[in-house]
Amino acid sequence: MRGTPEPDPVRAEGPPVVVHGVPGGRRVLVLDPAGASKHDELPATWRPFTEDREIVWARLPVDGALHACEHVLAHADGPLPVTDIVASGPYGEEALLLAEHRPSVVRSVLLVDPAAEGFLEADRARAADADWLRDHGNRVAGLRDAGVEVEVVAHSTGDDDDRVPAPLPLGHPDVVSALVDAFDRLPAVRRPAL
Repeated sequence: MRGTPEPDPVRAEGPPVVVHGVPGGRRVLVLDPAGASKHDELPATWRPFTEDREIVWARLPVDGALHACEHVLAHADGPLPVTDIVASGPYGEEALLLAEHRPSVVRSVLLVDPAAEGFLEADRARAADADWLRDHGNRVAGLRDAGVEVEVVAHSTGDDDDRVPAPLPLGHPDVVSALVDAFDRLPAVRRPAL
């Protein structure tokens, strides 16, 4: 594991988890290394997802956020307990671990720039992410065999639209657009393990 960054004390304030949307609806568990939603609000770009999904936004700079993620997966109640996990940057490996511990309730692990930390050029970001997937190939294959889809859905492009070095923030419009595409592409129900 690459090790997780030291939390910014300002971002470490506030709740470890913010929940919005339809309780019992399709669940999206978001692992956010930036600690957005400090004031119990989702990024504006995510609000349309709350019309038909339950969004569980884990603010990882806050103590207890990863434990809360484990609790969410362990208590997947409701008519659609299957969860899509979305993770950015340095928490890609934690997303895989969470899915490995509860594959029966995870439909997908969708990653944003899992290895492209600090890169500004699109080609370098894509190459780093491809290397990351290759380095985690056994784990990814194991999850896929268990019926969990794993894919990198968004990369930094290196152009002015990114506004920041990789990883792209989870509220970035390109990330949200990629997630809309992924949610539409994924099977409505979790495919059974082979």
